[in-house]
Formats: sequence, C-alpha cells, structure tokens
Amino acid sequence: MKEEIQKTGQNEMSFWGHLDVLRWAIIRIGAVTAVFLAGYFIAIPHIFDRFVLGPSRPDFFLYRWLGGFMGGDFSVDIINISVTSQFTTHISTSFWLAAVTVFPYIIYEIWKFISPALYPREKKSVRPAFILSTAMFYLGCAVGYCIVFPFTFRFLAEYQVGSGIVNQISLDSYMSNFLLMIFVMGLVFELPVLAKALSALGLFDRQFLKKYRRHAVVVLLILAAVITPTGDPFTLLVVSVPLYLLYEMAILMVK
Repeated sequence: MKEEIQKTGQNEMSFWGHLDVLRWAIIRIGAVTAVFLAGYFIAIPHIFDRFVLGPSRPDFFLYRWLGGFMGGDFSVDIINISVTSQFTTHISTSFWLAAVTVFPYIIYEIWKFISPALYPREKKSVRPAFILSTAMFYLGCAVGYCIVFPFTFRFLAEYQVGSGIVNQISLDSYMSNFLLMIFVMGLVFELPVLAKALSALGLFDRQFLKKYRRHAVVVLLILAAVITPTGDPFTLLVVSVPLYLLYEMAILMVK
C-alpha cells in the first residue's frame, strides 16, 4: 500500500511538470557534453596521434603481440584529400569522444527521470540493468578499438587486387570506419542486457534461445553483414565471432 501511495503521488505531476523535468535533464546533458567537447577539442591533437591513429601504426599493441601471426611490418599512409576534412574531423572526433565519455551520465539522468515512477522493488531490478548496460557499452567500444577495427583495418589496408596498386587511405574513409565500428560494437554489446530485459517480460526463456541457436547464427551473420561498413568476408568473420559470444552470454544471463 505504501508503494502505491508513493507512486500515486508521483503520477499527480502534470504533463507539463514531467516535460519541464525532462527539459532540464536534456539541458544538463547538453551542458556536460559541451564541457567535455571543449576539453577534447583542445586536447585532440595529442589524442588523435596516440589513440585515434594508433591502429594505423606498426607499433600498435595488437600488432606487436600478434607479430608472428600477422606477418611483417605494417605501414599505411593516411592522407587528406579535402580542404575541410581535417577541421571537420577535429570537431566530429571531439564530439564522439565526448558522447562516449558522457554516456554514463546520460544513463544517470534517464534513471533520475524514470525512478520516481517505479516501485522500490522495480528500482532494485532496474538499477543493476543500468549499471550493466553502461559496462557492456564500454566493453564493446574497447573490443571494437582493440580487436575488431585493427584486424579489419590491417587486412583491408594490406589487401591488393593487383601488385601495381598502392593503398593510400583517405582521412575521411579511416575516420568513418573507425567511429562507426567502435560505436556500433558498443551498441551491439547491449544485446545480452536487452535479452535479459525481454526475458523478464516473459517473451522467451533460456530453453528458447538454446532451441533456436542454429537459427540465431544465421541471424547474427546477417546482422554482422549489416553493421560492418565494408561487407568483406574477413570483417564479417571478425564481427560475427563477438556477436556469437554475446548470444552465448545472453543464454547464461536469462532464466
């Protein structure tokens, strides 16, 4: 009864009251993002050389660890072919780094907005889901940066359809693949959390996921083909393996 009274009191807030709360939440998110955006904009020359261009350098840690497996030295030229590309890349990279950094705060603001409408027992189940979703997003971004993108980039940068063709990668091409693959991997790693939420709603259970595992493999291959920017078989394989591992993780998480 006490829970119902608390929730009823929250529901008495008018539509405009809820809208005002949401407006201030968006303003706070925008302000925090702007602060990080300004900071990254100032620091981007150092971050760009050491972090963003890391997978294009022969001394990238993954290439050193797998030197015997990946062959000899790796070298590729990143060139700029547009007057505005370096400036727009400076801005866009600062924005995406700020967005990734602020992601936990966005989750926190969402939690603040919806938590008053939840029963205490609902809060206990939703709070861990928010924490897990944040952790999985960062883990996905890390896998994208440390494994998926470097493997994909090196394979494609070294691939030659003819010996007389030299690969020179444009800045725009590099950045579009870099940002897309890392951000998409962060979102893809939310799949186990989504599966657990859908399972809690009674849409399926662990036995259902086990029963349709073979069908899921086909669906995951299609999903990998959709989210990979290049669509080549090697990239498809590199992305499909983490997706399948996430599916197995989802089986362990649902009841």
